[in-house]
Amino acid sequence: MSRAFVFPGQGAQTIGMGRDLAEAYPEARAVFDEVDDALGDRLSALIWEGEIEDLTLTRNAQPALMATSLAAMAALKAEGVEIGAASYVAGHSLGEYSALCAAGSLSLADTARLLRLRGEAMQAAVPAGEGAMAAILGLDLAAVEAVAAEAAQGEVCEAANDNDPAQVVISGAKAAVERACEIAKSSGAKRALLLPVSAPFHCALMQPAADAMAEALDRVDLEAPIVPLVGNVIARAESSAALIQTHLVEQVTGRVRWRESVAWMASEGVTEIYEIGAGKALSGMVKRIDRAIATASVGTAEEVQKAASAINA
Repeated sequence: MSRAFVFPGQGAQTIGMGRDLAEAYPEARAVFDEVDDALGDRLSALIWEGEIEDLTLTRNAQPALMATSLAAMAALKAEGVEIGAASYVAGHSLGEYSALCAAGSLSLADTARLLRLRGEAMQAAVPAGEGAMAAILGLDLAAVEAVAAEAAQGEVCEAANDNDPAQVVISGAKAAVERACEIAKSSGAKRALLLPVSAPFHCALMQPAADAMAEALDRVDLEAPIVPLVGNVIARAESSAALIQTHLVEQVTGRVRWRESVAWMASEGVTEIYEIGAGKALSGMVKRIDRAIATASVGTAEEVQKAASAINA
């Protein structure tokens, strides 16, 4: 029996996430305190008592979701569960940074600062209102790629997140994404929904952000992870720090190959996936990819205790 720990991406944020972890576990509270110190602001206050509109800003959401995931990991460790209890780690987009921090590749302070910069760089890469993302439901990747190519008309329109067999997210210029939504509906998609995001992530328009991350990653110490990382852009395990750094830069403009990543883990014998942090979105995707994989969410003190009991059994 093999398990993986996976870490959520943007969209999972909620006001109050991680608060009961911090109240139940001093180790979890220390994670939020260290992130606050690294960023020089009270991000924890925003997470627990702020407005959702402020938390959803990319510059805040990215380090906030990471902090919540790492607080959950700290709570698991307090219950006797080490990162080595997993055969693999993986994360969805920004969640890849959470996974690397959990696996000892990056320090918590560096991870917080990298994600603050990543959020700001992604936001700044495309002027507000010029880009968009949309979820296409009911078409597979090949069909969505064909839709995006037809809709592009000289503009950027790409499959950005291959989430599960029936959900692919597209990203690019706003007009092209809107055209793609109409084409998708006429091509048999069940739904085509514009997403409430502030920038078109994971497409060629993000190249300025990729350049910024390349510079930022050159300035930090990135070690080989204790547990192999199943990378977004390669959909298989990698343990080389140098290659992981390259892939983190490519990930900004590249596709999140989540469906393939989960399928690869299943092919390597993974039978349990624990979603560490806020929300249950990844667990839902996993179920649609491979129903044989057992999933569990680990984002509250009660869920930590339940997960620790199962893992330590």
